[in-house]
Amino acid sequence: MTKAIFLFLAAGLAEIGGGYLVWLWLRESKPLWVGVLGSIILVLYGIIPTLQSFPNFGRVYAAYGGVFILLAVFWGWLVDRKTPDFYDWLGTVICLAGVSVMLWAPRA
Repeated sequence: MTKAIFLFLAAGLAEIGGGYLVWLWLRESKPLWVGVLGSIILVLYGIIPTLQSFPNFGRVYAAYGGVFILLAVFWGWLVDRKTPDFYDWLGTVICLAGVSVMLWAPRA
């Protein structure tokens, strides 16, 4: 389970960080190399989830979505300086509960 959590976190940081660098390049006129670096990181994001040991692609990506939401809330708080409100946290908790059900529910 530790490996799964680590890979979800690594994928999330790669997706958000890479996307953020592309955002800076396109929306805030940063140099081209910022966009290229962001694009390379986004390619790595596409590879990282394949290292999960879960056998079902769709389930892994659906579960990753909940982790992504948590990381995006923290990114917005720490990088964009937008303090999450009650509903941001409530939605995040609901998503993580769904992720837990999807990944660790007993199946036949």
